Amino acid sequence: MADATEVTDLLKRAEGGGREVFDRLYPAVYDELRRIARRLLAGERADRTLDTTELVHEAYLRLVDQTRATYADQCHFRAVAAQAMRRILVDRARRRDRVKRGGGARPVSLEAVDAVARLDPDSDLAALDDALGRLAGADPVKARVVELRFFGGLTSQEAGEVLGVPTRTVERHWQFARAWLFRDLQDPR
Repeated sequence: MADATEVTDLLKRAEGGGREVFDRLYPAVYDELRRIARRLLAGERADRTLDTTELVHEAYLRLVDQTRATYADQCHFRAVAAQAMRRILVDRARRRDRVKRGGGARPVSLEAVDAVARLDPDSDLAALDDALGRLAGADPVKARVVELRFFGGLTSQEAGEVLGVPTRTVERHWQFARAWLFRDLQDPR
């Protein structure tokens, strides 16, 4: 990302709207958004129809289209951007499954709990999103940690800053959430 102070300043100014602020913000965050998109797409299927640039552009349009979006700093923006990209990928996966497979969900096979942190390219992102939704119903904070760490690519320290909790708490939540998701993806009942 560009200079952290510059990005944070642009994010604060973006709260009031103004196209010119967003026109300056985009080049400042573009490289970081591409890095997040590349990481998310690396775990996608080989036959995907969305490339890195398209994902970045679609996510950015969603981010600037939010009328009341406020970003505390670049970490927060990065987390929201990753969440927007995740939503785009999940929506496309659901649409693809609905059309191609009649909407039937396939279970995701994971070799170990740590595999949640690096999904197999053939895994079903929709199944992971469903499991994450169930985790959010049981423990929203732990689900948010997964969003920040897995989809946002934030470190434990950065996620702690976004959530306002100590790094060690994030690490405990991350460990629990991976185990919970592993179990849930094995048997969603």
